[in-house]
Amino acid sequence: MDEDDLNVCYEQLGFTEAPFRMTPDTDYFFPSPQHLQALEHLQFGIASGELTMLTGEVGVGKTLVCRYLLRHPPQGVRFAYLLNPDQSYADLLGSIYSDLTGQVHQDRSIGALQRSLSSLLLQLAGQGERVAVLVDEAHRLSGKVLEGLRLLSNLDTEKEKLMCLVLVGQPELERTLSHRALRPLAQRISTRFRLEPFDCWETMDYIRHRLMVTGAGTRFQFSPRVLMLTHYLSGGVPRRINQLCQRALFAAYAGGRFKVSARMVLRAKREITGLT
Repeated sequence: MDEDDLNVCYEQLGFTEAPFRMTPDTDYFFPSPQHLQALEHLQFGIASGELTMLTGEVGVGKTLVCRYLLRHPPQGVRFAYLLNPDQSYADLLGSIYSDLTGQVHQDRSIGALQRSLSSLLLQLAGQGERVAVLVDEAHRLSGKVLEGLRLLSNLDTEKEKLMCLVLVGQPELERTLSHRALRPLAQRISTRFRLEPFDCWETMDYIRHRLMVTGAGTRFQFSPRVLMLTHYLSGGVPRRINQLCQRALFAAYAGGRFKVSARMVLRAKREITGLT
């Protein structure tokens, strides 16, 4: 099935576009209580200038929260968003500089980059702008790079911090920061939040939210029984929910139906996991 076939499928089922796409699209942001709390924690950390950490298992929506924050930034804040932290400290500094200025620094040495960033942060502060460095997938950072970021976040004036550091990653980040060598960094984290999978009611509301966003007038539906089954099979993890629902939706389309059955969801689970 190619892209044109998929579009026909969604159109005939009454959707304007794919309701269960895997990409972190902020148009689909689901304002569950805990996702709103995560967003508030990040906003508070940035406003206070303190080091902030958001963690959660794979697929619970950390990146979507980050993207939503970037799309709706606090006033007077300039972001550097690092999506690939698996690089050297010098490269990371270069990425921060490029994100903040839109330019590539010619001298890639650590000393030159640190001096340029210090000057840039002072300049932006003088213009009334604060800087937030948001590191996604931060569990992949080495201890050396984490320590370097801590030292960089020490830059401040007598009145305020020049840079706020936000670390977002899987629970391995928490374990990394528990090491004795990184205790100075861990003790500086004043705002922490951990995203958990949805409970059953949140899963049901999440699926209905997705259906509503992409087809408010569609007659396509999941029964309450099927929604509860989907929660059980997915463990309440949004990414797994999307996978199950997308496969089940295709099964319904192939059968000429506008309602997902329990059998379709069970089959979707088998196809995804490869288990019989």
